[in-house]
Amino acid sequence: MSFLIIQLGDCFFYLVYLTLNAGSSDLRKNIENLEKNSVTSLRTLVNLGSEVYMQADVPDTQHIFVDIGLGFHVEFTWSEALKFISQREDKIARQIDEYTRLIASIKAQIKLVCEGICELLQLPAETSVQEAIF
Repeated sequence: MSFLIIQLGDCFFYLVYLTLNAGSSDLRKNIENLEKNSVTSLRTLVNLGSEVYMQADVPDTQHIFVDIGLGFHVEFTWSEALKFISQREDKIARQIDEYTRLIASIKAQIKLVCEGICELLQLPAETSVQEAIF
């Protein structure tokens, strides 16, 4: 969890910045801990880069900014962020299933081609090329 402090003129804006890329389960746990402990303000360290840290005070943690990808951040309430995380996790799970099926299909095609090559070269089945690959 990171926190940003932005100064525009005389006003300071304290932003709670949470990234989904670091792991949605970590993000979910952080939000749930904030809710469970009824945290309304927070003091933390912010990584400014190159492992240089600065202390930050966040007076209102009710709204958080979530990195949704491509450098875009969206302001969510805690419940909205949890809902977004669930939807994102569902999408990632569907993508994993899709890629798993695609990989299995490619692997079957490779095996079929290897068997065809062995048959064309009249190699015995025990010394087939596909055993060395897989």
